[in-house]
Amino acid sequence: MVTEHHTFDPEEYGLMNLFEPHALESAEAESQSSQELQPQQDLALLRQLLEIYDQGQISSKLNEIGSTHCRESVNRWMKGKAVPRLTHREFVHLQSFLPKRPEGKTSFRFIDLFAGIGGIRKGFEAIGGECVFTSEWNEHAVRTYKANHYCDPARHRFNQDIRTVTLSDRPDISEEEAYHNIDQEIPDHDVLLAGFPCQPFSLAGVSKKNSLGRKHGFECETQGTLFFDVARILAAKKPAAFLLENVKNLKSHDKGRTFRVICETLNELGYEVADVEAPKGQDPKVIDARHFVPQHRERIVLVGFRRDLNVHGGFTLKDIEKLYPSERPTFVDLLDEKVDAKYILTPKLWEYLYKYAEKHRQKGNGFGFGLTRSNDVARTLSARYHKDGSEILVDRGFNEKLDFYGELNQMNRPRRLTPHECARLMGFDKPGESKFVIPVSDTQAYRQFGNSVAVPVFEAVARLMKDRILAAKAKTDQNQTQLEFSLPA
Repeated sequence: MVTEHHTFDPEEYGLMNLFEPHALESAEAESQSSQELQPQQDLALLRQLLEIYDQGQISSKLNEIGSTHCRESVNRWMKGKAVPRLTHREFVHLQSFLPKRPEGKTSFRFIDLFAGIGGIRKGFEAIGGECVFTSEWNEHAVRTYKANHYCDPARHRFNQDIRTVTLSDRPDISEEEAYHNIDQEIPDHDVLLAGFPCQPFSLAGVSKKNSLGRKHGFECETQGTLFFDVARILAAKKPAAFLLENVKNLKSHDKGRTFRVICETLNELGYEVADVEAPKGQDPKVIDARHFVPQHRERIVLVGFRRDLNVHGGFTLKDIEKLYPSERPTFVDLLDEKVDAKYILTPKLWEYLYKYAEKHRQKGNGFGFGLTRSNDVARTLSARYHKDGSEILVDRGFNEKLDFYGELNQMNRPRRLTPHECARLMGFDKPGESKFVIPVSDTQAYRQFGNSVAVPVFEAVARLMKDRILAAKAKTDQNQTQLEFSLPA
């Protein structure tokens, strides 16, 4: 049996007459070179896939097209105990599991910090943005991110711990050295995106500098938090705009001090933050995803533009109302017709959740499960969903008027959402789609979707920002051209 390799075949393209002696020699040399390169190409592809999938998943994908390679085959290749020689069909099949380069031209560049699985990125790619830098520390989230988002090896850099770039964990490093490192490590960009964690700011550093009579600003007040890393990057790279996302409670966190320090820092860095003085209870910075998907999910969104570029006038997140879809999918639109029985709650867990809710109902509070029916708006999907799924249980016909332990109610126990249904609920997929690749376990997938953002919300915010981003980019490009023109030759 002859094995077909993905090598260059001159005859296939009719490029030479192999009956001529010099052509035959050339063909033999080309063939030898191609055979030497093939294992290197195979290994490069396998290494890239192993950043997303495990060895067993890769062998399973090969088995889909009739290959006999097993997990041990892949293991031997990667340990150098055997040389991989994939057929052309195997190579192309494996290559199909990597994300494709987005179509169309891009009009601006952005970076994606604390990226999770890339929810905010999807929104900005939808308006023509190109991601040139990603930072995410969670190895499981990185796998899902790389499975779904194309990263041009020549134009994009992936980073795990942002502190290795900002050097914020190095007290011996000066601000100047840190800024120089940031400038070297992070490509120039027009927009910074970040879904940073909510952390309190310590007063210790500020108090010490006050006692010593030293000047202090954001470098001191925000030290020790991950927002500090965001601020350092803004200070060093000076992008035209930013979008920061956080939980709604950011405004009240640490009695409001956390939010105040963030806003003061952004102002100090020369940015105008949209709707910064909005009154409590009428704050357009707090956006509920329920206007886009059937899920109650409130997040605070901070949008800012560089003050000196003067593109910020009149921008308000109130205008997001103009981008609400005329028809929002219903909860049942997101559900699969057939679901594995493993997602149905066990009788024991369902009894526990039911009694827990009943106990709290008698006490007059609302703790308990969220039974979600076809046209309901679901509660907020959280990172703890993998534990019992209680906040969003899919109703399968439970009838409160019947005996809880009756045969019908026990047969119709509710179920959890599947990970692909979570992808639709968060807007990573449209109703009926399962395009979003989930290479991790259900537990990790639930955590990732629970920690992510509702994609349509951030696509809408991106659309509100687009014209101002492009106007700011035009100004910075013009300024750069003038600077280069004025420099001596």
